[in-house]
Amino acid sequence: MKRCLVTGGAGFVGRHISARLLEQGHEVHCVDPIAPFSGGLEPAAWPLFSPLDFEKFHFHKQDCRAWFNEHAEEPFDYAFHLAAMVGGREMIENNPLAVADDLSIDAHYWQWAVQAQPGKNLVFSSSAAYPVDLQREQGYQLLREDMISFTDRIGMPDMTYGWSKLTCEYLARLAYEKHGLKSVCYRPFSGYGEDQDDTYPFPGICKRILAHRGEPVITVWGSGRQMRDFVHIEDCVTAILHTMDQVDDASAINLSTGQYTSFIEFAALAAEICGFAPEIRGTSTKPEGVFARAGDTARQSELGVSHQIPFKEGITRALSFYERAG
Repeated sequence: MKRCLVTGGAGFVGRHISARLLEQGHEVHCVDPIAPFSGGLEPAAWPLFSPLDFEKFHFHKQDCRAWFNEHAEEPFDYAFHLAAMVGGREMIENNPLAVADDLSIDAHYWQWAVQAQPGKNLVFSSSAAYPVDLQREQGYQLLREDMISFTDRIGMPDMTYGWSKLTCEYLARLAYEKHGLKSVCYRPFSGYGEDQDDTYPFPGICKRILAHRGEPVITVWGSGRQMRDFVHIEDCVTAILHTMDQVDDASAINLSTGQYTSFIEFAALAAEICGFAPEIRGTSTKPEGVFARAGDTARQSELGVSHQIPFKEGITRALSFYERAG
């Protein structure tokens, strides 16, 4: 049994990581204030899994920065740092200064880590850390981990959220070099799952298809031509648990499939599963972000990771879940 800390543990990714750790018999300390617009849920309301069934689950409903001050010497084998102000594309573009609060969260985390010395720091960055000039309509390419280099190239990341995640990665590197803190940085791409907050594209598109089943026209955000790399949350968690003991030097690992899917293609596939074929149109009233974002999978393959849930299967599972939920 390992003693595990999960900051932001009541959010979408944190819930799935906490669930898997508890199922494996580990002790889990989940720290989350359940902030508005964060997607965090009270433990009794987790849709797919009840952590309250496990004696080794401990929930601390508070801002992790306050928690760090109160638990400066508390030992942990693994610290999963997911706490962040993020709520989908609208949050990133329309509330950039709120997202900048992540800089404070991460600074407090690393100050705590230097004192507490967890056995391993698992830091959650983002694909938003990659340079946006590699994701434009002209000349986009699969994003490799080495396209960000703190010695040669950083590039312009995506908004304040990308900057904050990039800074956290740099702090992880300094913590390893200066204090010997073993760390690994994960760069998730468009993770999705049935219990994701509705502010994200995946549940938004699936639920729109169900709500307008049989109609001739369905709209999606932006132009609809923008492409993302959709990776199921269960594949993400499996990859994390498989690789977390293989990297100590704070280097990055993508969580991606290497496959581009446009929002129009996504909506058309969901409609096909529901038995109709509408025209899919974009709308200019919502932000769309970069044109094409998908992650190279070579390093994941070298570490023994291969994703198992095809996007069509993931959509089918979600549609079924939403229909049952009403």
